[in-house]
Formats: sequence, C-alpha cells, structure tokens
Amino acid sequence: MITMLNQRYPKLRFPPLLVIGAFAVLTPIFILLTVQALNRQRDNVTNLMVEKGAALIRSFEAGARTGMMRMGGGGYRVQRLLTETAQLPDIVFLMVTDPQGVVLAHNELDKVGSRYGEDLDLGRILAAKKLSWRIVVTPEGGKVFEVYSIFQPVRNFRHFHPGMPGEQAMASQASQPPAEQIIFVGLEMDSVENARRQDARHTVVMGSILLLVCFGGLVIVYLLQAYGSTKSSLARLTQFSQRLTENMPIGLLALDVDNKVLALNRHGATLLALTEQDLVGRPAGECLPPALAGLAPKMAEQGGVTDTELDCILADGRHLPLEVISTFLADGGGQVSEKVFLFRDLSEIKELKKEVVRSQRLAAIGQLAAGVAHEIRNPLSSIKGFATYFKERYQEVAEDQQVAAIMIQEVERLNRVIGQLLEFARPLKIKAEPVSLPELLNHSLRMIEEDAGQKGITVRPHIGPMPAHVLVDGDRLKQILLNLYLNGIEAMESGGTLEVSMAVAERILAIKVSDNGHGIAPDKIGAIFDPYYTTKPAGTGLGLAIVHKIVEALDGEISVQSRLGRGTEFSLRIPLAEEAG
Repeated sequence: MITMLNQRYPKLRFPPLLVIGAFAVLTPIFILLTVQALNRQRDNVTNLMVEKGAALIRSFEAGARTGMMRMGGGGYRVQRLLTETAQLPDIVFLMVTDPQGVVLAHNELDKVGSRYGEDLDLGRILAAKKLSWRIVVTPEGGKVFEVYSIFQPVRNFRHFHPGMPGEQAMASQASQPPAEQIIFVGLEMDSVENARRQDARHTVVMGSILLLVCFGGLVIVYLLQAYGSTKSSLARLTQFSQRLTENMPIGLLALDVDNKVLALNRHGATLLALTEQDLVGRPAGECLPPALAGLAPKMAEQGGVTDTELDCILADGRHLPLEVISTFLADGGGQVSEKVFLFRDLSEIKELKKEVVRSQRLAAIGQLAAGVAHEIRNPLSSIKGFATYFKERYQEVAEDQQVAAIMIQEVERLNRVIGQLLEFARPLKIKAEPVSLPELLNHSLRMIEEDAGQKGITVRPHIGPMPAHVLVDGDRLKQILLNLYLNGIEAMESGGTLEVSMAVAERILAIKVSDNGHGIAPDKIGAIFDPYYTTKPAGTGLGLAIVHKIVEALDGEISVQSRLGRGTEFSLRIPLAEEAG
C-alpha cells in the first residue's frame, strides 16, 4: 500500500520509520484488544453455561422436591423427572451420584449403579457446597460442558424399593437422616463453540478493520500535514519567485506559444519604457520594440539557449543596446509552452568599451610622444646653446638680443612640455613615508605666493583635524596640489579667491581646491582629464591628466564641480597607508 502511494504521489514520500512506528504502536494495541475481547467472550460463554447448568440444577431440585413430598415414591419420581429433564435441548446427560461416585440416577438407565467422577475429589465438592464446572471430552472426541454441585432435595432415596407403598416410602424416608448426593449436568458445546468461533472471527475481523482504520487515520494525518507543509512551502516558493522576478536586476519577458506577452518584470518594463499591465495578453509585435519582438519567431530555428545583441528603438525614439538571452520552457510532454527572454542594458558596457579603446589609443599616443620627446630634447639643447651663444656675441644689437631671448624662452617652454610628457608617459612609483600634512600644505602654498600675488588672488587654507604624521607619498601629493593651484590661478584673470581645505577622517585624506574663476562648460567637464586637452592659449593639456594619473596610482578618487562664471571645485579622497606595527 505504501509502495503504491509512493509511486502514485512521489512528492509525498512516506518515511519508512513512520510505517514501522505505526505498526509497532498499533499492532500490540490490536493484539491486546483482540485477546481481551476473546477472553471476555470465553468468560461470557463460560458464565452462560454455568448459569444454564445452575438453573437446570435448581429447577431439577425444585421438581424433585415437589414430586417427592406430594406423591411419594421419591426415587421413581426423581428418576423419571431426571429422564424427562435430560430430554431438553443441549443436555447431554444428567445424573446423581452418592459421595462415593455411585450413580444413583441417570438419564440413561443402564448407567445407574456405575461409578462416575473418579477423577474428581467428591469429598471436596461436598464440603465446598458450591457450584463447579469443567469441560469433559467424550470418547467420540466431542466436548461437554459439565456443571456439578451438591444435590439434596429432601431425603435420601438411596434405599428406594419399587414395591413399597407410598406412605411407607415417605415414612421410611422420614425415618432416615438426610443424605448428600452430587448432581452432574452435561451441556452440549458444539453450538456454543460454533457461536464462540464466529464471535472470535468477528472480533478478529473488527480488530483488523480497526487496525486498518487507525493506520489509515495516521496516513491521513500525515497526508494532511504533508499537504499543509507542501502548501506552505509552495506559498513561500511562490512569494520568493515573485520577489525574485520583480527585484532581479535584469529584464525578464515571457511569451506564450502564440507569442503573446505573459509577464514582464519591473526592471524590464523600466528598460523598455513600458507598463507591465498594458502588455499582458497582447501580441508581442504590437507592444514590444520590433527588434525584441522579432526574436520570438526565430527561436524555433535557432533552438536551445541563444545569446543576441540588439539595438532596440523604443517608443520615445531612444536607441537602447540590449543583450538578450532566450530559451524555451517545455511542458510535461516535451512541447514548447513558453518562451523566456532575459535582457540587460549594454549602454554602460559599450561606453566602457569605448573608454578602453580610448585609453589604449591614448597609451599608444603617450608611448609615441615619449619616444618623440626623447628625440626632440637633444636638438632643443643644441638650439638653446646656439641661442645663448648668439645672445652673448651680439650684445650690441638689441634686436638680435631680443630674438635670442625669445628663442631661449621658447626652448625652455618646449623642455617643460617634454618633461610633463615624459612624466605622464612613464609608470608612476608610489613611495609612502611619514609626512606632516600641515607643513606640506604650507610649503606648497608658498611656492605659488608670487604668482597669486601678481594676479591679486587671495589664498585661504583650511586645515581640519588630522594626526601629526601620516603615511603618504608627499612628493606626489605636492605635485597634485601645485597643478590644481596653477589651474585655479590661471582661471582667475582679474583676481579672486583660491580656497584649499585638508582633513583626515577614518584614514581617508579629503582635499578640496576651489576658485571663483570663469568655470568650465558642462559639455567640457568630461574631457578635462584627457591628455593634451586644454582651453588655455598657452596650456599644454597635461596638468590635470597628470593629476588624474597620480590620484589613480594612490587608489584615490577625484571629482569636479563647476559653473560658468562662478568657479570650479576639485574634490579628492585619498586612502592613507597604515603604519607598520
């Protein structure tokens, strides 16, 4: 039965321990109840037979007593009454014996005078004076339920003489002292045994039915518990699936076999600028971007899981690059039931790819520029040497002096550009050492005092809480600050304020450098850290590129905020190295 249930309902497996435990508990109870019921039936049958025998004995004694007192001839009357009584149904024999077991009266006259009860203690029976019983096996193999007790209706009729007149017999009996006899009643047991066996079979059958009912009850309880547990698990799984579908950071679209929309999760609806409620039940070609809807008919040709990149045109005209993973869902018969699409926005990835290509291109340009710079520096040294020579030789010619000075100035400017170019091209080496940040800030500001003073720029430093020394590359940090200072000074042509703040919190160095110059246009902010990009007539376009490279080498971050005509603010966050224990 359990095997059949397990085969039919594989998800509701019946644990073997449950089956064994149920049988271990119910079987002893069944056996105990059945045995008790059989014992009660046996006792009831015994009591019934005993009561039947006792009733026969009492009625026989009463009849014998009446016949002997009224009619005389007691022995003859007793024998005839005994013979007639023995003809009642279910009576096998009826006899009266004396204390020695001699049969005084028997329903079968040929047994009168024989002995009976030699296997019994007749004296004890007479002394006990109570009803007793036993089961006797006949020579034919049958069973007889025998009830026996003391028998004493009135007087002894042992000396009965058939020819004695009635008055003389009664007088003779009256003159005799009371005698004790034993009466035996044998009751037929076949019908009782048949009834008892039927009752026993009925009891066993009912007990078996009760056992099956109890076991079935346990199975039903287990099934109800399993059903409740399965229902609860299914509800939790359904809720989890709904939460997962709605909150997964990727678009999910499901179509039925007729290419009608079954579901679209929240992220997918946001990407496609659609509303899920407006899509369910509608054909994909009517509500989805054409490029995405066109994948459904092609899935049968492609088969399996496919990965495709699409350029979808949304309803608002925007172009959205998507990566779409599509697959089938099959029903129990292996037939296609649903089509599922997972898609994500590739805009950021494509931008990153462009940035990688751009970085690779800039790296190649940087390497080329570095090689060219090395080749240019030597001729520049020769040009500067000749210019210096002509300046010293033709000191009396003012025009020649001016030309020579311009040549020397331009060569020095080219050398600075080449130096910056080499600085940008070569790999950076970071060396952290103990630095006092207030001293480093003050020293960097002293280096720009003259330039700031010439333009009427006020410098305002702000030093926040910080430890006495921190581990950082002081030279690189000073290079960052100087480039940002000079960038701010050049942005303020007619004076202004240059503010510098520095603070340390949770091993992060926070620096802000702001000016109130002409600012940067919003469309230009994204390019200010590119090498050779500059809006200044005399700029090299490498200052901020070098700053960005150093900040990245320090595992830091740099951001910029600017408004035209209001100024610019650079914010840096640089993690500090931990001191060795």
